[in-house]
Amino acid sequence: MQWPGGVRQVPTSICSQPCRPGYRKKIVKGTPCCWHCERCDGYQYQGDTFTCRMCRFDLRPNENHTGCRPIPIVKLEWSSPWALIPVFIAVLGILATLFVVITFIRYNDTPIVKASGRELSYVLLTGIFLCYATTFLMISTPDVGVCSLRRIFLGLGMSISYAALLTKTNRIYRIFEQGKVSVSAPRFISPASQLAITFSLISVQLLGVCIWFGMDPSKALVDYEDQRTADPELARGILKCDISDLSLICLLGYSMLLMVTCTVYAIKTRGVPETFNEAKPIGFTMYTTCIVWLAFIPIFFGTSQSAEKMYIQTTTLTISVSLSASVSLGMLYMPKVYVVLFHPEQNVAKRARSLKAVVTAATMSNKFNPKGSMRPNGEAKTELCDSLESHSESHWPSAN
Repeated sequence: MQWPGGVRQVPTSICSQPCRPGYRKKIVKGTPCCWHCERCDGYQYQGDTFTCRMCRFDLRPNENHTGCRPIPIVKLEWSSPWALIPVFIAVLGILATLFVVITFIRYNDTPIVKASGRELSYVLLTGIFLCYATTFLMISTPDVGVCSLRRIFLGLGMSISYAALLTKTNRIYRIFEQGKVSVSAPRFISPASQLAITFSLISVQLLGVCIWFGMDPSKALVDYEDQRTADPELARGILKCDISDLSLICLLGYSMLLMVTCTVYAIKTRGVPETFNEAKPIGFTMYTTCIVWLAFIPIFFGTSQSAEKMYIQTTTLTISVSLSASVSLGMLYMPKVYVVLFHPEQNVAKRARSLKAVVTAATMSNKFNPKGSMRPNGEAKTELCDSLESHSESHWPSAN
C-alpha cells in the first residue's frame, strides 16, 4: 500500500508516544488514551507511570529521575584552604605561648617576671593556649566527644583570659581609687585573692556549660537543609555539631561580657599614673580585641545564607579567637620576654619602699601634678611596678 508522499511505512496511529524514563503520563482531560509526558523535576523521581514522588530528606534523584540516591556528606577537611590558614595561625600561636611560658619559668624569680603578677600571668597564658587549641577542635571531624569538647573549650579559653585581665584591671582601679581617699589598702589584692576572684569568674562559664549539657546532651548531626539547593546535583549534607548560631552566641556571650567589662575598667584606669606598667598595655589589648570581635560579628552572620557558610563561619570564628589571643600575647608578654632575654641589665630590682607609701605618693603626685610622676630613667615607673606587683605576695595589714 502506497501512503501519501510515497511513504511505505504504516503511519503511527496512537494519540501519544510512550514517556521516557523519569517522565510521568499526564492524561489529557476528556481523552483517556492521550497524555502529555511531564518530567519529574527537582527532588522528585518517577514513582510509577502516572506519578512523581519526592525523595526522602537525605536522598536526591539519580540522573534520569527513576530513583533516589544518598546526598553526599561533607565536612571541613584538614587539607582545605579554609582550614590551613587557621591551623597555621594556631600552631604559631601555640609555639609562641610555650616559648613565653618556658621563658617565664626559666626566669621566674627575676624582677620583671615578679612584676607581671606571676600567678595571674600563668592563668592568662593558659587561657591563651586554650584559645589557640580550640582551632583544632573546630576543624576535627564532629562526633559526640569532639562536640562535647567544643562546648567546653570554645568559650573557656576566652573566659580564662578575660577573667584574668578583668581581675588585673579591677585591682589596679581599686588600688588607685582607694589611694584618692585613704592611705589604707583595698581588700583582696593579694595573689591568693586574685586567683580566687579569677577562678570564681571562670566557674560561671563552666556552670553554664554544665547546665547546657544537662538540658541538651551534645551530639553530632548531618544537616541536609543548610545546602539543599534548587539543583539536586549541588545538594550536600553538612556534618556538624548541634550548636546553632544562637547557641554559639550564648556560649561566647559570657566571654564577651567579661571582655566588655574589662574594657570598661581599662578605660577607667587610663588616667592612673603612667608609672604603672600594666594599665596601658591591658587597655590597648582590650581596645584591639573589641575591634577584632566587632569585625567578626558582621562576617559571621552576614554569610548565613552563603553556600560556603560552614567554611566561612568556622574559619572566621577560629581566626578571631586566635587573633584575640595573639593580641594579648603580643602586647602583654612579648615586651617582657624581649627585656628578659636581650636586656638583662634592665631586669634588676630597684630600691624597695613600702607599697602603701609608693601608691600614696604616686596617686598624690598624679593628682596635684600630672607630670610629677615622671622621673628620669623611669625610676618611679620601676619602683611602683615592683612595689605593686612583685611585693604583692606580702599582704598589706589592712588587706587581710
